[in-house]
Amino acid sequence: MDYLSLAEVETIARRAHEGQVDKNGHPYSEHIAAVARGTAERGGSEAQIAAGWLHDTVEDDRLSREWLEGAALPESTKAIVDALTKRPGEPVEEYTARILATPGALLVKRADLAHNSDPARLAVLDGPTAERLRAKYARMRELLGLTGEL
Repeated sequence: MDYLSLAEVETIARRAHEGQVDKNGHPYSEHIAAVARGTAERGGSEAQIAAGWLHDTVEDDRLSREWLEGAALPESTKAIVDALTKRPGEPVEEYTARILATPGALLVKRADLAHNSDPARLAVLDGPTAERLRAKYARMRELLGLTGEL
């Protein structure tokens, strides 16, 4: 099977998130690019980098599960994206257990957490929001067994 190239995956992900902004009001494409780049910098495979580009597309209802299932992507990429897709009402313990049980997912999540936890990004948020997110990301790192650097 011919899989989508990383350039094609990037284009799909950027289009899927077009018009979406993050909590800072920046284009969401900046976040997914940072996660893909962070995945590559951490030694991620092409399948993991592709998952970095796509990691929020299903969770944010930008692409459907059906699209993901039928996409010309390695099964490992699909599994990582699925693992990183938090389900509505899902306890964080179940979410992190799924990430830990999915080969390759933890590295992509590390890149995601590193960008989300970037002090420069958190500094521009209002105090209560920044503190809530710091606590959320710290809990996530704890459950994933990530201490120190991401």
